[in-house]
Amino acid sequence: MRILLPLDGSKYSRVALDFVASRSTLIGSEPQVEVLNVQLPVPVRATQLVGKAHVRSYYTEEADKVLKPAQARLRKAGLEAAARYVVGNPAEEISSAAAKSKADLIVIGSHGRGALKGLLLGSVTNSVLAQSKAPVLILRNRAAPPADSLKVGIAVDGSKYGRAAISYVLRHPQLFGAAPKLALIHVVQDYAGAVMPDMAGIALPAFTIEEVRSLQAKTFEKAVAPARKLLAKAGVKADEVCLVGNAGDELAAYAKKKKLDLLVMGSHGYGAFKAAVMGSVATRTAATGDVPLLLIRHA
Repeated sequence: MRILLPLDGSKYSRVALDFVASRSTLIGSEPQVEVLNVQLPVPVRATQLVGKAHVRSYYTEEADKVLKPAQARLRKAGLEAAARYVVGNPAEEISSAAAKSKADLIVIGSHGRGALKGLLLGSVTNSVLAQSKAPVLILRNRAAPPADSLKVGIAVDGSKYGRAAISYVLRHPQLFGAAPKLALIHVVQDYAGAVMPDMAGIALPAFTIEEVRSLQAKTFEKAVAPARKLLAKAGVKADEVCLVGNAGDELAAYAKKKKLDLLVMGSHGYGAFKAAVMGSVATRTAATGDVPLLLIRHA
């Protein structure tokens, strides 16, 4: 497994570093990990004043402050990691590095700014999601799981994005520990709130309770069946969870209630100039919860 670990020395990037260092099953499989530090360019006028040699020395010294402790931390956990720095725009350089190395995963620490802010996860994280097609694991300010085997929720909806999430989990089981506990999660609509007017203009329920339950059961089965088939073929067991309501809100609430270590979602990207880079459900989930979020783009 090829992992790109961008670090800037902040507490958020240290969370990402600690997560990778905590994955004993992953480390035992000898993944290829690259630690990357991106230095912002020194202004041209400043470079002209002090000289290119001094500027290069400055870049190296600043990068070493981040990279050397990170390598030592990973080495202590039993993992030798390559390390390098580049100069440029952080999101562009991270995305470029992931593409060149054909990374299976980008692990990035990020802050959250709330549901009403445009940059829910910070500008760098949002831009990486917009520019890179590599899977991205977003870690908020949350300690690494104490156990190697994780409690993992996989959001499915019957689409190619949900199937991409399942396929990723099956391809890279070492990321989730020796004996992870998996749950397939689908959120159905609350049809009980649907009404229709009668001839007198009075609002009446559109469905009976029995009809609502039948619709929800059919919707759930249609969404979960493809994922269940993929897991069964691989000999992997998972619980199945049906939630009702707004998908983003319910996923975040369930992850918090069940103390999930990780939530996996397949997601499309709308490009760098769209507000909802991750798709509405993933955006809402990120805005209302702090569980680590692994976003898988459909190839």
